[in-house]
Amino acid sequence: MALRVAVQMDPMESVGIDGDSTFALMLEAQARGHALWHYHVKHLSMEAGRVIAHGHPVEVRRERGNHFTFGAPVELDLAKDVDVVLMRQDPPFDMAYITATHLLEHIHPKTLVVNDPASVRNAPEKLFVLKFQDLMPETLVSSDVREIRKFREKHGDIIVKPLFGNGGAGVFHLKPEDSNLNSLLEMFTERSREPLMVQKYLPSVRQGDKRVILVDGVAMGGINRVPAEGEARSNMHVGGKPEKTVLTDREREICERIGPELKARGLIFVGIDVIGGHLTEINVTSPTGLQELARFDGVHLEKAIWDAIEEKKRG
Repeated sequence: MALRVAVQMDPMESVGIDGDSTFALMLEAQARGHALWHYHVKHLSMEAGRVIAHGHPVEVRRERGNHFTFGAPVELDLAKDVDVVLMRQDPPFDMAYITATHLLEHIHPKTLVVNDPASVRNAPEKLFVLKFQDLMPETLVSSDVREIRKFREKHGDIIVKPLFGNGGAGVFHLKPEDSNLNSLLEMFTERSREPLMVQKYLPSVRQGDKRVILVDGVAMGGINRVPAEGEARSNMHVGGKPEKTVLTDREREICERIGPELKARGLIFVGIDVIGGHLTEINVTSPTGLQELARFDGVHLEKAIWDAIEEKKRG
C-alpha cells in the first residue's frame, strides 16, 4: 500500500535526527514506499470549503547536517492530494493549535489525520487525564487562590504547573517550607487567565518518570526518565536521563484501563507519563520517545504505528 503522506510539523531544519519521533515516523514511511510532503502549520489554510497547505515534497535520511531534501514548493488540497496527515507540530496547546484541529477536522477521516484532530482538541494532556482520577496523584485544577492554599495546607509538598504548558516549562516544586507560593501565583496570574494544575509531590519521581507508549490503545513499551540532581523535572531537554525499563503490573493495569478510550477516540500514537504507579499525563499532541525506546530495547514502534495507520486506510 503506497500512501501519500503530508506531515504537519515544525521546520525540518530544527529536527534532531537522533531523538525526534516525527523523523523516525518519516523514515519508516519512506522505507515503506509512501510519498512524503512537509508543511508548517502556519501554511495551513481553508477557503471555499478547501483545506490547503503550502509545502514541499521531502526526502529524509539519517545524515547529520544533511537529513532532508525538499522538492519544488506545492499547494496541497488535503482532501484530494493526500491520504494521511500526521499532525506533529509541537505544543504549546494554544488557540493556534486548536484552530488547526478545527481545520483538519473538515478532511478527517476521508483523509486520515493522526491523531484524530477532534480528539486531540478534546483531550489536552493535563485535562483528559482527569477522567481517570483514581489512577492519579491527588490533584487540584483551579485559579482560585483560596483553593490552592487549602490544597497546599493539606499536602505540604506540591507541584505547581501551567495547565497547557509543555516540556516541563513552568513546573515548580514547592516544599512545605517554601515561601514563594504567593509570588508564584502572582506571576502565573499576570501571564495567563488559565487555571493551574497543582499536585501532591511524589517523592518516587527521584527514581524516574516513566514514558509509556501506546499504539492504537495497546501498551508497546516505555523508557524511564530520571531527573538530574537538584531538578524536579524529568524532561530530557532539561537534563533528565533516559534509562531502559520494563513495564510493571501497575503500569500495565493503567494502560489496560485507558487503552480502550484511546482507541475509541482515534488516538493512535499516545505517550503517557507514570510516576510511582500514578498516571500524571496523557500526551496526545506530539508524543515522543520512539528513538529512545529503539536504542534501549531495539523495538521500533514507528513500524507498529504505520501498521495501525495502514490497517485503518484499508478499512
